[in-house]
Amino acid sequence: MGFDVNGKTALVTGANRGIGKEIVESLVAHGAAKIYSAVRDPASAQPLVEAHGEKIVPIPLDLTKPETITAATQTANDVDLVVSNAGVLKTASPLAEDAIDALGFEIEVNVYGLIRMAQAFAPVLKSNGGGALVQLNSVASLKAFPDFATYCASKAAAYSITQSLSDKLDEQGTHVLSVHPGPIATDMAHDAGLDDMVEPPSLVSEGIVDALKAGEFHLFPDSMAKQIGAAYASFAEN
Repeated sequence: MGFDVNGKTALVTGANRGIGKEIVESLVAHGAAKIYSAVRDPASAQPLVEAHGEKIVPIPLDLTKPETITAATQTANDVDLVVSNAGVLKTASPLAEDAIDALGFEIEVNVYGLIRMAQAFAPVLKSNGGGALVQLNSVASLKAFPDFATYCASKAAAYSITQSLSDKLDEQGTHVLSVHPGPIATDMAHDAGLDDMVEPPSLVSEGIVDALKAGEFHLFPDSMAKQIGAAYASFAEN
């Protein structure tokens, strides 16, 4: 079941920078009719409005505040595509003093945030014919990196939820895409000290457009992701 973004209305969380901003750019380039830029501070999305005009509609949304997600469904009640991109990362190993606090924060945003978005927008997508839901999950959902252990655990949980969402939302005609980038040139990667490993965010955004059109469930967009994805492929298929 392929999904073509041309002419569609989308909502992208965390759209003001990094991968989220690049996703907006790719959606515009491939003909999306309107994109809700869902961010904590709508003013931060003003550069996108200046670049693309009325196609961009900034709206407030904070994954830790369910009321903002509910409010977003009232404003963005015409969406065909929801991209759950916003996420957080803490650099904490299992033995770090702040490991429990770090994991709690990451679970709140990366896991509970996904569940809240899915619960809120599944009925909207259904009413608009099905559409698609995209979740940014990271290679860290498949392989643990010791210094980012809590982040990996949160993304593994998010990936598990995404698999279940794929089955449940298929019943209403909503396609689900699970995206697993490796190190990408973003502020998050910089803060994590990964600058010497990063690849362009356009690999992710253009990959999403192509994977949606092809009806794929997994996307492994960059070099590290493709390597891990290839090792995981036979298990995932089985």
